[in-house]
Amino acid sequence: MATEGTPAAPERSTHVVLLACPGTGHVLPVAELARRVAGLDGFTATLVTFTNFSSGDQYSSTFASLPPSVSTAVLPEVSIDDLPADARAETRIIAVVRRALPHFRDLLRSLLDSPAGVAAFVPDLFCPWALEVSAEFGVPGYVFCPTNLMALSTILHTPELDRTTTCEFRDLPDLIRLPGCVPLHGSELLDTVQDRADPAYALVVDLAKLYLLSQGFLVNTFDAMEHETVAAFEELSDEGVYPPAYAVGPFIRPRSEKSCEHSSLRWLDEQPAGSVLYVCFGSGGTLSREQTEELAAGLEASGQRFLWVVQFPSDKDKSGAFFGDGGRGDGDSPVKYLPEGFVERTEGTGLAVPFWAPQVEILSHPAVGGFVSHCGWNSTLEAVAAGVPTVAWPLYAEQRMNAKMLSERAGMALRPEAREDGVVTRDEVAAVVRELMAGEKGASARKKARLLREEMAKGLVPDGRSRQAFEAVAGRWKAAGNGMAAA
Repeated sequence: MATEGTPAAPERSTHVVLLACPGTGHVLPVAELARRVAGLDGFTATLVTFTNFSSGDQYSSTFASLPPSVSTAVLPEVSIDDLPADARAETRIIAVVRRALPHFRDLLRSLLDSPAGVAAFVPDLFCPWALEVSAEFGVPGYVFCPTNLMALSTILHTPELDRTTTCEFRDLPDLIRLPGCVPLHGSELLDTVQDRADPAYALVVDLAKLYLLSQGFLVNTFDAMEHETVAAFEELSDEGVYPPAYAVGPFIRPRSEKSCEHSSLRWLDEQPAGSVLYVCFGSGGTLSREQTEELAAGLEASGQRFLWVVQFPSDKDKSGAFFGDGGRGDGDSPVKYLPEGFVERTEGTGLAVPFWAPQVEILSHPAVGGFVSHCGWNSTLEAVAAGVPTVAWPLYAEQRMNAKMLSERAGMALRPEAREDGVVTRDEVAAVVRELMAGEKGASARKKARLLREEMAKGLVPDGRSRQAFEAVAGRWKAAGNGMAAA
């Protein structure tokens, strides 16, 4: 204790360690969480990532933009060469996480021995095995969920479904009704649990059980988006069923001056306000060859302006671009795989861009009036932040339940009808695109999207619900850090 006339020792910062699993959809929101942690008075953060699957300009530019109070660390590469070539993305990600745990243990030990110490540890959705490591050192752990609370609720419910049913979830006869959530068919649950024989199924059951080691969940959602789910989960937490959930989102990548130089934005500058449909299935989503042809024909027949971010087609994997461009070789472009003459016929009204475009900047551009989306949660939040309605076209992961939430509860999305084999025909594409851009249902979805944009912004002001939720969990971190310092 400082005495009168003696300078007080500087207060130790509250240091939070965050762990992001491989994949753009995880690393980017965790980086934004680190940025927000560092924005709190007296807080610092260390963002830990994995060498495996974590290269690319998006990562380097994101890390370079972080403030000085956010340190970064990269765990060494681990081998997963023994996994089958057809192993699911989730299986490969979790294998990396688990095999890198000894490296993480060494890193956490070194951080605990540093002057800042560690007040709290926040692994993301696929890293709960690391909670066992933080528990060894007495560091309180909180899971960051980069998707929504409904998805988290279904994951937490998976062990119960596993225990009480024997059929595949897609064959469950009754709707799954979780407190506060949109009722779901078993086929709308996570892609990862649709095949009990796949190794990924057991991994999801295990990670759901490990979540209960956490002190709470930070969820990348906001109250107005999932008010009923937030309220119901709070009751479950009060009853001791689950740790508390904090709706602290959204975490959205900020706009970049460098991204504003992209050719797609210059093209948008020449288009009328609200006239362009943005088509993108995320950083990992892929369509079959037939579906690519049907989508192209439908966009052309719709007569609407469009900006399409194109990936290589894949007949085997709807997340075929998750770990890269599909390995077609340097210099090859997915635009070459579009139907013959399509690019020439749509010149002036359409633009096809290979691999990537600056989505946050595109969605907020005045020329963009609609979005064909795979309903990945990052893309969903970016659409809400821009007030842009969507055509909900889910492909993998939790996207089917996201699509249902957006269309049935949020009301900001239209759903195309697919054939029995899952293909959305060109006629259906043209019809739903015209309806979104120029129809009454599209106008209603646009109004709902703009109202959600307003509610999202309200949540982030000083007395907003998201801000209050974040300050509540930060208060717990600060108290934990002070307790460790005193010990």
